[in-house]
Amino acid sequence: MKTILVIEDERDLAELIAFNLEKEGFRCLREADGTSGLETARSELPDLILLDLMLPGLMGTEICKILKKNEKTATIPIMMLTARGEEIDRVVGFEVGADDYIVKPFSIRELLLRIRAVLRRAAPAAPACKLVIGPVHMDTERHQVLIENEEITLTTTEFKLLLNLVERRGRVQSRETLLQDVWGYNYVGDTRTVDTHVTRLRTKLGQAGEMIKTIRGFGYKMEEQ
Repeated sequence: MKTILVIEDERDLAELIAFNLEKEGFRCLREADGTSGLETARSELPDLILLDLMLPGLMGTEICKILKKNEKTATIPIMMLTARGEEIDRVVGFEVGADDYIVKPFSIRELLLRIRAVLRRAAPAAPACKLVIGPVHMDTERHQVLIENEEITLTTTEFKLLLNLVERRGRVQSRETLLQDVWGYNYVGDTRTVDTHVTRLRTKLGQAGEMIKTIRGFGYKMEEQ
């Protein structure tokens, strides 16, 4: 049974989410403030965290940063919940390591679909293999990326995105294809999600990030320089 931690200060919404998650067979933990939510995330190590952006005690973005910097919690998928839909908020959420982002009000059906998609992305890749392109070494069994023997910390989504590009090196991938293959569903009219993650991935890869080429007006490809 998968465990989902809901960190949400709106009691009615938290209860509604918890009720539907449990009805779908998930174990649900709830916290109403940022400090308690962070403590529970560290102690329980849930399979996924639904994290409100605006929380008393500690902001959702700060919680996300802290969890993603800790080796024990770095790979826990985090889905941001927020009443604010501006692009800057979505970008900030992704920049601190969130795996997905959903704006209130949302339908429970959409939330459940996206939770399952995130959990599928977080599942270990099979069969395990090692891939090399230029200085980048990927180990899918260990979920590890090395550049010149230095490990690079990636979120689950960033790892899946890099793996997709490496496996299809030299082939151009449209933004829509990447959304479907990496995220597992379509963000209708919101392919900027891919751009945000590619920018963050390039930064983490350093000079090796230059192997990810932008195909203007279409998408991306990865090729050895």
